[in-house]
Amino acid sequence: MTAIPATLPGRVGPGATFRQTMTLAWRSLVQIKHNPWELLDLSIQPIMFLLLFTYVFGGAISGSTGDYLQFALPGLLVQNALFYTLSTAIGLNTDITKGVFDRLRSLPIARTAPLSGRIIADTFKQVWAFALLVGFGMVLGFRVTTSVAGLIGALALLVVVALAMSWMSVLIGLKASSPEKVQMISFSTMMPLTFTSSALVPADTFPGWLKAWSDVNPVTYLADAIRGLLIGGEIAWPTVVSLLWSAGFVVVFAPLAIRVFRSHV
Repeated sequence: MTAIPATLPGRVGPGATFRQTMTLAWRSLVQIKHNPWELLDLSIQPIMFLLLFTYVFGGAISGSTGDYLQFALPGLLVQNALFYTLSTAIGLNTDITKGVFDRLRSLPIARTAPLSGRIIADTFKQVWAFALLVGFGMVLGFRVTTSVAGLIGALALLVVVALAMSWMSVLIGLKASSPEKVQMISFSTMMPLTFTSSALVPADTFPGWLKAWSDVNPVTYLADAIRGLLIGGEIAWPTVVSLLWSAGFVVVFAPLAIRVFRSHV
């Protein structure tokens, strides 16, 4: 008797896609249990930057560490959120170089599940880093002077923009030949964006040519929006511009990343 092979469905339904995405998201999160250094890196690095910038540069920039902490913490939240998009790129690149995608390709799962699962897991990590940084900042003396709604709005805006900008990191992670090259290329992109904005210092102190760039830098608008939501100031226009920049990142980088991603899975 000849066995008749089972026919796998040509398409995976929305319900199955959701379950597979969440399973792979949990896979990314549970790796922290086996690699605690990932959680330490996620926790220690933001606190280290907060302490260094507050107590090393705070007096020189604002005249007092308390005033600088109140100004800089929103910018550090932005810097940390954007820097952490690199982990998505590094994680995807590691899965590719270690052959994880080759194993997933043989399974009857949605082709988008590995990518969407990784992004969802990293979103949870973004929320953890935000809560940790705000909580530790409040221990040092930072105060949210707006409202709880402003705090939640700041988190929501950071997550939306970070997810949008992560498409650029995803493209780098899929194209680079090793995690080390991902880190080098990504840092070379993120460092100039964050340090030439108003995230950590008032842009009025920049020379004219640098201030002209800072005035159109998407990180400046995001930092101003988060600052307005947490401690007061203009909110509407910086938020609108941040969302427009986010849409632009998605429109440009998402199709490119998905095209490259499909070639791997």
